[in-house]
Amino acid sequence: MRGLVYDGEKAAIRDGLEVRDPGPTEVEVRIVAAGLCHSDLSVIDGTIPWPAPAVLGHEGAGVVERVGSAVTHVKPGDHVVLHTLASCGLCKWCNTGRPAWCRKSIGNASQPFTLDGEPTWNFAAASYFAERTVVQAGQCVPVADDLPLESACLIGCGVLTGVGSVFNRTEIGLGDTAAVFGVGGVGLNVIQACRIKGASRIIAVDTIADKEPSARDFGATDFVLAGPGVDSVAAVRELLPYDSENLTGPFGAGGVDYAFDCVGHPEVLNAALEMLDWGGTAVIIGVPAPTATVPARIGNFTHVERNLIGSRAGSHRPHHDIPLIVELYQQGRLKLDELVTQTYDLDDWESAVHDLEAGKLARGVLQLSDA
Repeated sequence: MRGLVYDGEKAAIRDGLEVRDPGPTEVEVRIVAAGLCHSDLSVIDGTIPWPAPAVLGHEGAGVVERVGSAVTHVKPGDHVVLHTLASCGLCKWCNTGRPAWCRKSIGNASQPFTLDGEPTWNFAAASYFAERTVVQAGQCVPVADDLPLESACLIGCGVLTGVGSVFNRTEIGLGDTAAVFGVGGVGLNVIQACRIKGASRIIAVDTIADKEPSARDFGATDFVLAGPGVDSVAAVRELLPYDSENLTGPFGAGGVDYAFDCVGHPEVLNAALEMLDWGGTAVIIGVPAPTATVPARIGNFTHVERNLIGSRAGSHRPHHDIPLIVELYQQGRLKLDELVTQTYDLDDWESAVHDLEAGKLARGVLQLSDA
């Protein structure tokens, strides 16, 4: 079979891939569609260290081909949304609704593939840029056959990360205000989740002006065009000042209740912290280099109880959150189809990367087979 393989220096479509048979608690899935995410590019450029050779892709959907002897919740022919959270299901975190804290759920590098007979790594327990893959049964969430997999494939990473960061990591509610840095696939899902939860002002911040229409379509009430020479903190505070005459009150009063960094850059995170109102919360979603740090004024936390929290893939609970997202989509309350800017054949993956880096995509989807 074919797949997109990272060899330690670059990525390319390779023939000669094979995947082993599923074990007792595993499932073999034929991939129909897979979303292109910045995390895949971060492996290629070295931001995320990963062993090579490795089959990339971690946001997908497909059709079950074979199941292990202990698997009961899916069967061959089922349509499934796939995710990366290969948690153990047994520890205290898995059993208290926090599988993202499971110590066995991160990394999960193994070698279920061979390339021309040589052992080949998976990526993030997933590898959805291959025609077939083998995953833990818990990574498969069954969905209705009429759910378009080209849209549903985005749920497993971009949608879960954005929506989950709002639903699972914050208490945002009616009348609250938010700023969202980065209007890509994750940022759009943060925006629509804030809308669903009843936020009164949702300020999208991005360096590309052409992203404003989609930001507003997903629920943004305001748009700030960031970039060189632009003080995004002041721009947001002009929209939500301390009072009619002052942008900033004592200890930085004024600004937003929540600020979400979907970019993964220390300067962006620092801006998110500086635009918080008293008691506000900045949420780190984007992933920078492992050594990245951010300076922060401690008084912002000790004196007026601002908060800084992380969100790993939306702290999602897959078998609860994915059906919820599908239900909200079916009710017309959550957008999925609109996230798919363009679909590409697997051979055109480099075009998808170019368009993603140029800021043309909410999400680009690679088509690997027919449903």
